Amino acid sequence: MRVTGLLWSGGEAQLEWATGKVIPLSVGTELAFVFGADRRCIGIWRSGRRLACSTATVLDPASRSPQCPDCQAMERSNSIAADTRLDDPRSFSVYLAHHGSVVKVGITATERGEARLLEQGALSSTFISSGSLLGARRIENLLMTTLGLPDRVSTTRKRAARSRPAAGAERIAALQDLVGRAAELSWPQGQTRCESPIRDHTPTYGLPAEGLHPGAALRSPTAGSTLTGEIACTIGADVYLRTTAGVVLLDTHLLAGWSLHRAQPDAELTVPLEPVEALPPPEIEQDALF
Repeated sequence: MRVTGLLWSGGEAQLEWATGKVIPLSVGTELAFVFGADRRCIGIWRSGRRLACSTATVLDPASRSPQCPDCQAMERSNSIAADTRLDDPRSFSVYLAHHGSVVKVGITATERGEARLLEQGALSSTFISSGSLLGARRIENLLMTTLGLPDRVSTTRKRAARSRPAAGAERIAALQDLVGRAAELSWPQGQTRCESPIRDHTPTYGLPAEGLHPGAALRSPTAGSTLTGEIACTIGADVYLRTTAGVVLLDTHLLAGWSLHRAQPDAELTVPLEPVEALPPPEIEQDALF
């Protein structure tokens, strides 16, 4: 079976296969997989189901994208993130997400709840409004221009913050300050302000207060290699494994498209690894997060 990626559902991380089967990626779970013969495009998501790639294109094992160029283009042609589906009638919420050294603003379908925040690995978050998609975009742009909030945070920066996560009380204070400043702005039409509790997501991930310091990371899987280890933390699309080589960072984007098979109970870790250098302190912006 081919893996399609990691998803968050009901506050739980799950590894999903093309068949729709999922396995939980909870802290303490033992993973033991053998990589198949090749990696192929996972296709596109349409109308609540996955459509297979018409050419089953073979992918570069080192690519973080699990799609061929044609499927990537088709995905973006009907995408909320790419603003190519502005007629979506669902309710959308605007959120603030704390990523350790920076707070970003974003939008998500209200029905998804906190799934979007867990997918991106937010350490803490809160919702500030809900309403139409266009109204959500207006507020997102308003907060970006008036409060200087970004709408994206790099993966490198998120991982650096996980090595030295700010205390929960500091994250709460920063988000409370931003909520208060946002409330003073003239609100565009299409969204209704809401009061939402600030959530600390680190217990859901299993992220320890002292942070995580992986010594190695999965580089580029090879056919027939074996991945084994115990899950120490699952945050965003990353899984941190306790292995015979120490703590290993697994970017699950690199799994998508591979056919994975259960390894033998005594299988050894043989996937290619690369050293993870000590990350520099994350750059502090936004007036030292207030």
